[in-house]
Amino acid sequence: MNNTISSDVLLTRLRAMAADAGIQPTTPIETRTEFAPIIKSALEAVNNRQLEAQDLATRFQTGDPSVDIAKVMIEMQKARISFEALSQVRNRFVSAYQEIMSMPL
Repeated sequence: MNNTISSDVLLTRLRAMAADAGIQPTTPIETRTEFAPIIKSALEAVNNRQLEAQDLATRFQTGDPSVDIAKVMIEMQKARISFEALSQVRNRFVSAYQEIMSMPL
């Protein structure tokens, strides 16, 4: 099994995840982009998606007629997938950091 991912595919996936999280496209590589605001924005977007899904679930449980089970389930799955994607990005960053730190000087 081959676990390699081409850089073009990875970049496309990261851009799609950023768009789903509500993050605007970044400027060209030549300009300096701060990392912390991008991560903070992604965390806030995932958190907001989870809060919205929980709010829909609560409204459904209390008998709100404007909320149906299909919408609740779809939003809960979107929140779960967003969280899993964020976790995978975090795991990749940690792995990259560990690899860089283990490089000899």
